[in-house]
Amino acid sequence: MDEIRSLLDAHVLGYVLAVVLVAIGLAGTLLPALPGVPLVFAGLLLAAWTDGFRHVGAFTLVVLGALTALAVAIDFVAGVLGAKRVGASRAAVVGAALGALGGIVFGLPGIVLGPFVGALVGEIVAGGTLRRAAHVGAGAWLGFALGVVLKLGVCFAMLGVFAVAFAIG
Repeated sequence: MDEIRSLLDAHVLGYVLAVVLVAIGLAGTLLPALPGVPLVFAGLLLAAWTDGFRHVGAFTLVVLGALTALAVAIDFVAGVLGAKRVGASRAAVVGAALGALGGIVFGLPGIVLGPFVGALVGEIVAGGTLRRAAHVGAGAWLGFALGVVLKLGVCFAMLGVFAVAFAIG
């Protein structure tokens, strides 16, 4: 009886930790200081492992891993693509990327404003006017915001794939 209770407790703990990881991961898609999508993947992997991979197998985990990689790529290029979309100079594009990375040091305000400030400074350094630089910075910021929305969509797609695999597995 104690073995059954111990096993049941381990399963419950595994699922609770999986839900916590997924919840923190979803928050991390909105708060870019956290590795949101990889945490969602870790939570789903833990849930599959807790279940002994009976419902969610290798194919589903590969699909979830590919979606995770896609979301990480989106995270890195979103601000840069936003800046490029509005015709930013090379210096502004580099500035947006550096601003996104450097913004991490300043927490949420830095993460949100980093791509904008980086692109703005880069465009000014490249000889653009303040008005042009602000336009480029706004493009970088919009790219960043679109990236957040896309990552959130990928997270919900991952949850859907997992739920379907678990239901039919």
